[in-house]
Amino acid sequence: MEVYADHQPAADEDVVCGVPVSVTFLQMLLAELFSTFFLLFAGMAAIVVNGEKQGVVTFPGITVVWGMAVMVMIYTVGHISGAHMNPAVTVGFAIARRFPWKRVPAYMLVQMVAAIMASVMLRLMFGGKHEFAPVTQPTGSNIQSLVMEFITTFYLVFVVMAVATDDRAVGHMAGLTVGATIMLNALFSGPVTGASMNPVRSIAPALVAGKLKSLWVYILGPFAGGAAGAWAYGLIRHIGKPQREITKSTDRAGH
Repeated sequence: MEVYADHQPAADEDVVCGVPVSVTFLQMLLAELFSTFFLLFAGMAAIVVNGEKQGVVTFPGITVVWGMAVMVMIYTVGHISGAHMNPAVTVGFAIARRFPWKRVPAYMLVQMVAAIMASVMLRLMFGGKHEFAPVTQPTGSNIQSLVMEFITTFYLVFVVMAVATDDRAVGHMAGLTVGATIMLNALFSGPVTGASMNPVRSIAPALVAGKLKSLWVYILGPFAGGAAGAWAYGLIRHIGKPQREITKSTDRAGH
């Protein structure tokens, strides 16, 4: 994952609604559109196929698909758009001051468009019936699912902040690390909430299927959890110290 700092509009940039729009930024948005679509299409398709084909994918298989799709997209377009694929992650980067707030609405818009495209395509491919829209809904109470979504998204964004924004972390392992986090979270939270951790992953299929019950859980939980995760990693980040000083102070604390 790469993080793009804010910048002043260049002479050849147009400004739309106060946001500088350059060829580079448009390429970033296009990469975000593609990556979000491929992630959500693969993940939701695994759920749909598993339901239609008598459980052939299996629950662990579904979690693997989600994790691997995230990993592949990070390695594919992370150097172009950052491969957020999730409004909660985008907001987390902005809170950590690693992504300009003025670009957040555009990222969230293309993420939502990609999610709707994936949901509509799956519904058309599998008969256009409501049951083929992989909607996330609580299996228990709304509060239980809200807390679970908060914790899992906190965990996800906390990990993303470490591997994508901290120079001391092993950056080339970002895709594997974030993908593994998605798989881990899905394994224990999937039976409870559907393991969304991503507002557009829940909003789009709910709109397509017309099933809006408890949707607020999957908006509030991930956004709040993601913001808290980004803030929490900021608390433990060493700022303004060379690596050798951090290492020495850590060694002294251990003796």
